[in-house]
Amino acid sequence: MTRKDGLLAMLVVVVWGLNFVVIKLGLHNMPPLMLAGLRFVLVAFPAILVVARPKIPMRLLLGYGLTISFGQFAFLFCAINFGMPAGLASLVLQAQAFFTIILGAVMFGERLQGKQLVGITLAVFGVLVLAESSLNGQHVALLGFLLTLAAAFSWACGNIFNKKIMQLPVRPSVMSLVVWSALIPIVPFMLASLILDGPAVMLQSLVGIDLVTVFSLLYLAFVATIVGYGIWGTLLGRYETWRVAPLSLLVPVVGMGSAALLLDETLTLVQLVGAAMIMAGLYINVFGLRLRRAVPAR
Repeated sequence: MTRKDGLLAMLVVVVWGLNFVVIKLGLHNMPPLMLAGLRFVLVAFPAILVVARPKIPMRLLLGYGLTISFGQFAFLFCAINFGMPAGLASLVLQAQAFFTIILGAVMFGERLQGKQLVGITLAVFGVLVLAESSLNGQHVALLGFLLTLAAAFSWACGNIFNKKIMQLPVRPSVMSLVVWSALIPIVPFMLASLILDGPAVMLQSLVGIDLVTVFSLLYLAFVATIVGYGIWGTLLGRYETWRVAPLSLLVPVVGMGSAALLLDETLTLVQLVGAAMIMAGLYINVFGLRLRRAVPAR
């Protein structure tokens, strides 16, 4: 990977890591489902006027949009709104990698490798440690924690639809898939917010919208989605997957670091242990357990 592309990859990692702090800031004055819905309005418009519609079956586009766009972010935004720390959410959300592996084995008959089983087992213990800390009231709301796991599962379901899309004879571009699938969750988000929050709350959040909320929406839509996915998709098309994908392991590092710096979030020792176990599980899942043999000196 060239130095320029390496810097672009790190830029995306930072952008996606800061994403969780921005969500937290945006939720201070707007209901979570409405904030998520407006995000996808900005992703779709005016981009659909210049980005061609992906030539894929509607059922796959609907499945992708309802899982990776609606399901994932409906659960994630609500989780953070209900008290899930933004930094910890950036880590727990990476459980999508393990959900994807399990779903891949069920849907496509893919065999689990030894490193994946070790990684999944270690990460599950990490999740249990975090769950235990939630039950003991150690600054993590149990509802928010469970909703974050639901967001990770929705992301994994979206990955399955994405794999089916990429197996088509003609693969769509990443940007066309992101932009046109953004149309799908808008109505469900707004309808859900209307039912759960009510028209008065929705109207008040629009009338009293402030610069922080506007900044959050612009960042989530254009920086994290359009720019982030655009660069990432370009890098995946230019290099082997194994060169690019592992860099996403740095996203929760940036997420937890930025949350600690900007939101003053702290983790207890027990939570740090659980977080470390999940990170270790992710690392083993990607790289395995590689032990170098000692080479005797001549």
